[in-house]
Amino acid sequence: MAAYLSEWLSLIVRWFHVIAGVAWIGASFYFIWLDNHLREPPEWKKEKGIKGDLWAIHGGGFYEVAKYRLGPEEMPPVLHWFKWEAYSTLLSGLALLFVVYYIGSPGYLIDASKAELTPFTAALIGLGFIGGMLALYEILIRGPLGRNGMAFGAVLFVLLLVADWALFQIFAGRGAYIHMGAIIGTIMVGNVFLGIMPSQRALVAAVEKGEEPGENVGRLAELAKIRSTHNNYLTLPIIFIMISNHYPLFYSHTYGWAILAAIGFITAFARHFFNLRHRGVHRPSILLVAAILTVILIGVLAPSTGQHAGTATATAGAENAVTDVDIQNLVSTHCQTCHAESPSNPAFNAPPAGIALGSLASVKQHSAQIMQAAVTTQYMPLGNTTGMTPEERQKLGNWLQEQK
Repeated sequence: MAAYLSEWLSLIVRWFHVIAGVAWIGASFYFIWLDNHLREPPEWKKEKGIKGDLWAIHGGGFYEVAKYRLGPEEMPPVLHWFKWEAYSTLLSGLALLFVVYYIGSPGYLIDASKAELTPFTAALIGLGFIGGMLALYEILIRGPLGRNGMAFGAVLFVLLLVADWALFQIFAGRGAYIHMGAIIGTIMVGNVFLGIMPSQRALVAAVEKGEEPGENVGRLAELAKIRSTHNNYLTLPIIFIMISNHYPLFYSHTYGWAILAAIGFITAFARHFFNLRHRGVHRPSILLVAAILTVILIGVLAPSTGQHAGTATATAGAENAVTDVDIQNLVSTHCQTCHAESPSNPAFNAPPAGIALGSLASVKQHSAQIMQAAVTTQYMPLGNTTGMTPEERQKLGNWLQEQK
């Protein structure tokens, strides 16, 4: 019953997290688009303090949108703030981190071959990385480096790369990926809570008092714009991390940390094309370079170019003959605690991904997934808690090859 209720809790929290994330990132994309498509207004609008405007049609009607240089002559009775999308995404993401990785299935997080950790210790380390990176980011962006966009971006990338590498030395690949997502997401929400919202509150306060925003408000607004730009470039990398738990090809690779860094760079670079395009600057070469880098990454990861370091190679031969009984015993020992109609592993109420390996026929049916998870990437068993040896992976790979 505990595993059953845990699965429902995980579903509800994950569902809410995805909805909140869609709302936040969608709003972010819209306002970046909006800012970049504002046009110079007619003179009568300028006299009212309007900086730019645009017309749009949606849902069967016309919309007229105007952005003021500072603020309207009179504060409207209802002013919509866009903040809870970000806060809800962070809170639900942290809840999901606890439900799935710290409490529900520590095997997603702890890899005994890397570090012997208790779930409590692993949680402290993970939260320490998240809080520490947020503090470091805040120190940097509030200093002189924060005003130099190119230099700050390079330094931030290096810091994230170091954290990425360090997490891979401590946690299982999937856990390392999700913690990098938590770090980036926390920085993004920190930008909203610690920078963007204070700037907006200061502006509203000045307009309500009928005052011209002073130098302090101007500095806050400048920094808020920089923070907003950072968030914009981090959206595509964090979306990839959100879906990466479905792809052990990446996070279970020996150099999974480098793969994540490469994908983060490629997606952020591709985002730069759209940011420029919204401002009327067309640089298709950016997308071309991003596409070339993606093809190179695909080629590097392709099994035909060489297996991952330490991965067993499945080559059949008479000297490595494996019987059905051998495989039945191997699957029973290393797979069926989770992948059974009624898993004995307390973390699962049903077989993960609906794959139950109760017979050799079912093993043959799912041979492609098993080859990828247990032989090529060695992601399964989770955290290798059953102690599956390289020789056993070799045998399993040989037998699966023979079934083709």
